[in-house]
Order: sequence, then C-alpha cells, then structure tokens
Amino acid sequence: MSNLFQTGFRTVFLYILILIIMRLMGKREVGELSVIDIVVFVIMAEVAAFALESPDQPLIESIVPIIILLIIQLVTSFISLKSKKFRDLVDGDPTMIIEDGKILESEMRKQRYNLDDLFQQLREQQVGSIQDVTHAFLEPSGNLSVFTTDQTEPVLALISDGVIQQRHLSQMGKSEEWMLKELKSQGVEDYRHVFYCSYEKGKLHFQLKEEFQ
Repeated sequence: MSNLFQTGFRTVFLYILILIIMRLMGKREVGELSVIDIVVFVIMAEVAAFALESPDQPLIESIVPIIILLIIQLVTSFISLKSKKFRDLVDGDPTMIIEDGKILESEMRKQRYNLDDLFQQLREQQVGSIQDVTHAFLEPSGNLSVFTTDQTEPVLALISDGVIQQRHLSQMGKSEEWMLKELKSQGVEDYRHVFYCSYEKGKLHFQLKEEFQ
C-alpha cells in the first residue's frame, strides 16, 4: 500500500513540476519546437519515467536532472535570442522547395524531403496545382509554407539582428551592394544597427535596433 501511495505522490508531484517547467520554457506549438526543445523533453520524460519505475530511489535524483535540463533550455533560448548564427545552427533556415511553379529537386534532396510529403502538405493547404504556387518554403519545423499567385509575396528577412542573410538576398534576386546602397539612401550607415530588414511590395523596409532608434 505504501508503494502505491508513493507512486501516486510521485506521479502528481512530477506532473506539477513538469507543468511548471514547461510554462517557464515559454509558449510554443508542438510543430514549432526546436531540436534542443525536443531533446530536452525526451530526456525529461525518461527521467520522470525512471522516477516512477524506481520508487526506492530518492526523488531528488530525478528532480536535479530535470532542473538542469530547464537551465540548459533557458540558456540556449537566451543565446538563440541574441545570436542569429546560433539559431541557424540549431534550428536551420527555411528552404525554398517550389519557385514559380517549379519544384527544386536539388533542395528537396538536401532536406531528404520527398514528393509524397510535398503533395500531401499541398493538399492539406487546399493547393491543387503546382503551377499556382509562386513560392513554397519548408520551414525548420517541417511545415510547408505555400504562397500562390493570388496571394502576397513571402517576406524574407534580408537583415536579421544585424546579420545580412545572403541566401535570402539571392532568393529575392538582390545583391548586398544594392541593399547597402538603399539603406544608406535612407540614412542607415551601418547595417549592423538594423534589427530587421525586408523587401516588400517593391520597397525596402527596415527597423533599427532599439539602442539606435
């Protein structure tokens, strides 16, 4: 009877603890979890399972690893917030799969993404023809973002957190020299002062970092 009570207590305690920890980690949909988030959750689940399966082991031996995992996740989230390079390393970057009705086979091979997956995700978004697709991006989450001929063009960050996104410039058919010249004409001498920059509706739009506004 005591073992049953102990198991019940541990179950409730770990449930509340993990619920609090997940709230501390921030709100995020399952499809938007990063690789680090997934690894943390998997290990956390294993630690919790071990605590329930081994009632003779002190509960603190399970609590400490869970707290350490929380600290790891919070630290990596802070680094991700401050460093675009770290975000790209951990989460990756969106990959263009379709451009102006043409499937980019080489990009699909790099991402190990097959035609069955592509067509399924297009159907899920009620897209009936590849020819109607102007751009389709495979997001780091695995979701497919689709833009058709009757929609606005996708927004790509040309500068993110003061870092020039060369790949996005190439996809938009623009050069770094052109962008820097446009920024200079609008009074921006140093692109590293730019928090966000994009090319939308034929114009360059940007927002300076708070300390330079």
